[in-house]
Order: sequence, then structure tokens, then C-alpha cells
Amino acid sequence: MRQIEFLFRMFGIMVMSMFYGTLAYGQQTPNEIIPLTVNENVTTVITASEPIRLVDISTDRVVGDKPIENTLRLKPKEGGYEDGQVLAIVTIVTERYRVQYSLMYTTRLSEAVADKEIAVSERTPYHNPATSMSTDEMVFYARKIWNSAAHYRNIKTNAHHLTMRLNNIYAVGDYFFIDFSVENRTHIGFDIDMLRFTLCDKKTYKSTNAQILELEPVLLLDKSTSFRRGWRQVAVIKKMTFPNDKVITIELSDKQISGRNIQLTIDYEDVLDADGFSDLLLMEK
Repeated sequence: MRQIEFLFRMFGIMVMSMFYGTLAYGQQTPNEIIPLTVNENVTTVITASEPIRLVDISTDRVVGDKPIENTLRLKPKEGGYEDGQVLAIVTIVTERYRVQYSLMYTTRLSEAVADKEIAVSERTPYHNPATSMSTDEMVFYARKIWNSAAHYRNIKTNAHHLTMRLNNIYAVGDYFFIDFSVENRTHIGFDIDMLRFTLCDKKTYKSTNAQILELEPVLLLDKSTSFRRGWRQVAVIKKMTFPNDKVITIELSDKQISGRNIQLTIDYEDVLDADGFSDLLLMEK
């Protein structure tokens, strides 16, 4: 019996040692964080594999900006520091991971990092509470929907020899995936000036005094800015509920002097009929 108690005590000591050892291992000083050498005459460009959601630069000795979703630019404000001096710690948080770099000053331009891609081995997995679905997942679902057959046949509108029709609505997680297309029956190409999504009253959506709520898509699958015969788009919009007297309006306008414009309205009932994303659709080719 004493031997069993002794074994249990030893096992407990080993577990606690491993636990505290892990905590100690997880703590890092600035000199232990991944170093990036920087210089005031070199812009350091850091590229992530997915959109960057948060950037923190620990001091004001380094400035930075995010020109596009997955790219960060950094540069010391001034020189005059010693080689190897840590100017700042930069923390980058994306949709699914985070990474930290220790920005170390160098007087030699040849040693300054100009282009840095975040390596897989440098990423620490992170669940971002503000992101319920990553951009990669959205694109995956949107492509499947774009390639699927149309389930709606009777929701369409015609104007200026154009036809806009609703193909599908899917509800996936916290988002609606709205699949629609435009057919151009003229010989004049369509240069997209504006694609607009709004929520307004069903009875007054044509009125200039109608109360309109702008809906900003989280993702547009097709990045094309023009088309000649046909165009299909899958827009991802944050899921919402709205009363029966509201409609979602999709408005597409042309850059050309002709000012072609077409609108499609979607009733609340159609949104309620949104399909869940099933395994059958995942298997469609």
C-alpha cells in the first residue's frame, strides 16, 4: 500500500514539474523572440498568409502601416542606435495565429530585412474571438457555391437589356452567402462602377426618403471589374434578422456614360429559406 502511495506522489511531482516547466518555457524575453534586423533607410515588409487583424508595436521608435490586408510595413523613425539594440517588439495577430518579432537595429544596410514572409514554424495557433470563420474558409465555401447549380429561378429583374438573378442563398455559421449573376444581352461591355448592398423598407425602397442601411460584404469572391456577356458573384454578408417589411437590395451600376444601373431585391422570406451548407454540396463537382 505504501509503495502505491509513493508511486502516486512521484507521479504528481512529475506532472507538476512538467506543468511549471512548460510555463517557464512559454515565457520569452525580447532577446529570445524571433529577431528582425531593421534600419531607418530600409522599409521592412512583413507578409502573412491570411488577413492581419491586429498589430501592436511596443514603442514609438518604430512606425508602421498596413497597406493591404495581409501586409505590414515597418521602419525605425530615426537612426543613431547601437548594433543589436532592441527598438521594439511587434505583435501580429491574424485570423488563426499570432507571431512576435524583436526589431533589432543594425547600422549596416545589407543586414536589414527588407522582405519577410511569416514562416509556418514561427506561428503560434490562436483562436481570434472576433473571427468565427477565416477568409480561407469563406473562399472555400464561396467557390463551392459559385460552381453549384442555381436553386432559385423566379427571383430576377431586367433593365437596359441586362438580367440580374438570384441563384442561391446559403447560411454558413454567422454569415449569409448570396450567389447572384448578371447577363448582358448587349454588345457593350459592362465596367463595374459600384456594387452596393442595402437593407430598406419593402414598400419604400424606390423612394428617395426611404431609410436605408448599408450592408458591407465581408467577402466578394469575384474581383473582376468588368464583364462582357455574363458575370457571377458570391457575396458574404454578416448574418442578421430583419422584419418582414424589409428587403435586401443588390445594386450594380456601370462606369460608362450610359449610366446603366440594375437592382435586385430579396425578400425576408427568401432569406429565411436559405439552405444550410450540406455535405452533398461539398461533394458536388
